[in-house]
Amino acid sequence: MRTDRPGGPGGPAGTGGHVVVIGGGIAGLAAAHRLLTDGVRVTLLEAGSRLGGKLRAGELAGAPVDLGAESVLARRPEALDLARAVGLGDALRSPATATAHLWTRGALRPMPRGHVMGVPGDLGPLAASGVLSPEGLARIGAEHALPPAEIGEDVAVGAYVAARMGREVVDRLVEPLLGGVYAGDAYRISMRAAVPQLFEAARTHALLGDGVRELQRRAAEQPQAAGPVFAGIDGGIGRLPPAVAEACRAAGARILLDTPARELTRTPGGWRVLAGDEAVEADGVVLATPAGPAARLLAGHAPAAAAELRGVEYASMALVTLAFRRCDLPAPVTEGGASGFLVPPVDGRTIKASTFSSNKWAWAGADPGLFLLRTSVGRHGDEKDLDREDADLVGVSLTDLGAAVGLTARPVASTVTRWDGGLPQYPVGHLDRVARIRDAVAALPGLAVCGALYDGVGIPACVASAHRAADAVTAAIGTPGTDH
Repeated sequence: MRTDRPGGPGGPAGTGGHVVVIGGGIAGLAAAHRLLTDGVRVTLLEAGSRLGGKLRAGELAGAPVDLGAESVLARRPEALDLARAVGLGDALRSPATATAHLWTRGALRPMPRGHVMGVPGDLGPLAASGVLSPEGLARIGAEHALPPAEIGEDVAVGAYVAARMGREVVDRLVEPLLGGVYAGDAYRISMRAAVPQLFEAARTHALLGDGVRELQRRAAEQPQAAGPVFAGIDGGIGRLPPAVAEACRAAGARILLDTPARELTRTPGGWRVLAGDEAVEADGVVLATPAGPAARLLAGHAPAAAAELRGVEYASMALVTLAFRRCDLPAPVTEGGASGFLVPPVDGRTIKASTFSSNKWAWAGADPGLFLLRTSVGRHGDEKDLDREDADLVGVSLTDLGAAVGLTARPVASTVTRWDGGLPQYPVGHLDRVARIRDAVAALPGLAVCGALYDGVGIPACVASAHRAADAVTAAIGTPGTDH
């Protein structure tokens, strides 16, 4: 067992009970931070050798890079509030550019405006972009009214939109946007879980296009509408997990790395967690792990929850990060402020997206002679390319970049980061599955679950899930907390 903080459990934090947090990703760290704020002693157990989960900071050619998630949704407060709470408020940054493109139908085309996750409300920008054919545009314009009740309790986004507006808008616009978020298949992703505002619009409007226009009107009236959609951190979003961990240590948390939780046991006073060579006694437990480890730990206590967790599917992907001499790159990359492009799977390319990091983030362009960009490979149901060696993934990325933007240069440095089982999938019925898991876990006093598989895969959603779990455990163990 390795600890990155000397001393025994708890330290100088409050005396309002002791909770074990299992999992050191951003959800587990956020749960620990919340518990400590409420005066609870915390022990955090991480099975791996580092904290942060799918958030990971790195370095390439002497420059800082994100090797996992690179931004947070700025129009939700949870992640930004957490960053401010751990001293990163002054490091929050908006993207230097948000000029994204689609590489489709043989050309880079501007990302059209006037849509909600690819579902259009305004055909003007979509027509001007050239993303769809005249036939595809005509099919959207010919949408016929349906009773809102036709949508039922849940539906796959792609299937529903294709039935209303045609497959082309799904294949060329919805799929790269929504499917990119989940590394999944838009024809399987739950509308109710992944795009709830669109689901409500479909339930209340006979024409989906009318519902999208209503959503856009409401969004324009929100105070935050004028601000950027996304935010990052100077030096990379990968700085957030270590900052949260340091704040937790300062508050007295005990953080153990390379220490998988092997068994949970109910005790008269709470829980016993067998971790490494130690049995940790606790009043409560927060499970902030992916579905597999959570199912294993819950199998003897909540078999129904464990069975549901075993049914959760995950997508794997790889990020290829490349460093070039700026002078070697073509104008479509370095000029015009492009932030990158998405690639519809229907176009048959290997890469699914590319981010021009040195354009998008000012901190990534600090070295004027260096240019950083990255590509992503793999999605749920299309993971065959992940069997390639790292050098092959770099090679196919360069081939696709050459076809897309005319890039012929060789990188001065490259690295491949593989996220095996990185993103949980949200198929139709996912929210009902989550409700059943939580109902089963709620019968176990002092135990709660959180993470990307419950309330959304984005960082703010993970933090919100962590706060919900921490508050539930705090209430269950009778610890006086604060109003949130």
